[in-house]
Amino acid sequence: MKSKAITVLIILAFISFSCSKSVEYSEEFKNQTSGKYLYNPDELILVYYEGNKLKLNWKGGDMIPVALAENEFFVPDMYKKFHFVKHPETSKQYLSAINEETNEVTYDYLKVDNNYKTPSQYLEVGNYDKALEGFLEIKKQDSTSSYINEWDFNRKGYQYLNKKEYEKAIGIFQLNAKLHPDSNNVYDSLADAYLRSGDSLQAYTNYKIALDMNPRNSRAERYVKAYKAKH
Repeated sequence: MKSKAITVLIILAFISFSCSKSVEYSEEFKNQTSGKYLYNPDELILVYYEGNKLKLNWKGGDMIPVALAENEFFVPDMYKKFHFVKHPETSKQYLSAINEETNEVTYDYLKVDNNYKTPSQYLEVGNYDKALEGFLEIKKQDSTSSYINEWDFNRKGYQYLNKKEYEKAIGIFQLNAKLHPDSNNVYDSLADAYLRSGDSLQAYTNYKIALDMNPRNSRAERYVKAYKAKH
């Protein structure tokens, strides 16, 4: 416990000392380092400058790092020191954590184009094709990724459905069905959205798929039987 307390005091003293330092950023450096960095497959870190102050935006919140030198800063929220590096073979720019134990240069967060959007950002603006393309790539890299969780999409779809935003709900449920084609639940939800929107044929089509996959789906069974009796 005592060693941990000492470590915290050292870090606090270090930060306090660092805050007193004035770092001048050249325009060339600001232009080179400003932009979006891919923190993970569905999340970005935005690096920008206000005057001579370096700022980051991460997880929807602005952060002011502690500047240590032009190309070195500490981010208290992430409890890490960072610098900008270029890959010697690709010349691509990265935002990378500094490993003070090994001094090994790593290439952590790739700088992407300013018009780059994550799959979730495409989803938010209703570009379901681009969102699906991105989520399928995530699934290709890791089929168990939390970023393609079936139930998260299902929950989001029902949020729109309960607000009677049928087009958005259907778009998300369709995306979920393409990401998780072996789940009867995604077709059941899609059928429900079509039914509430007034499209009885598409409701029948998707309830039929759900029922074929799970014969114990009583809701799907009732609708399929009723639809057949009418038609």
